[in-house]
Amino acid sequence: MNRLETVFADTRAHNRAALIPYITAGDPSPLLTVPLMHTLVDAGADVIELGVPFSDPMADGPVIQRATERALTYNVTMRNVLEMVMDFRRQNQHTPVVLMGYANPIEAMGIEQFAREAASAGVDGVLTVDYPAEEAQPITDALAEVGLANIFLVSPTTPYAREQAMLKQASGFIYYVSLRGVTGAALSDLDEVRAKVEELKSQSSLPVGVGFGIRDAETAQKMSAFADAVVIGSALISTIEAVADQGEAAVLAAAYGLLSPIRAVLQR
Repeated sequence: MNRLETVFADTRAHNRAALIPYITAGDPSPLLTVPLMHTLVDAGADVIELGVPFSDPMADGPVIQRATERALTYNVTMRNVLEMVMDFRRQNQHTPVVLMGYANPIEAMGIEQFAREAASAGVDGVLTVDYPAEEAQPITDALAEVGLANIFLVSPTTPYAREQAMLKQASGFIYYVSLRGVTGAALSDLDEVRAKVEELKSQSSLPVGVGFGIRDAETAQKMSAFADAVVIGSALISTIEAVADQGEAAVLAAAYGLLSPIRAVLQR
């Protein structure tokens, strides 16, 4: 089994949802990214979703947009992100790392070269917001060739035909967007999310993770009753942003302080 399969087999065996925190590579500074990744693992992260900075993050709300802008002031590139993953792997060989981002940096490197370099760096999966299923087969094939998962975002407004095309290509897990909006928006209808997650599970054997709109331990606990994974993004970035000017120790402590209580409530 690869690392993602191992994690989800373990969480299923322990009857709990996986915890997947999101951070933007290079935020609040490139030197903090790898220590922050290790801190997230110490706080209970099962998988790390690492955002690749891009100048037009159209799926992201203002919180993650600001994180991307901060990272771009340091000129953080895709190659820099892969170097961060390599650095993380020097101490951690077991926690899966999923890159989340946009097609442009991948296309600029070349799909096949990106896939090879990502696999060599220790990446486990890739989630690309703006590759529609109808155009994603080349990257799906390139990632599969090197053993990486291609993770798709399914939203409440995804047409049925596109959803089916996604499920045919998807691997690793399915990422369900829990709301109609960008990252950081408020979650409104938990029953609707549950119904959609259960529908996806009936159509695919892949785990289903839920993200967007999960702000605290209470929401995460409710989501974990039916989701295979809970993704925490904007709430974590906001916590980091609030103490970024206080130095590395404050950032790491704040991230740990937010994540560890969420991890504690995910046991079903």
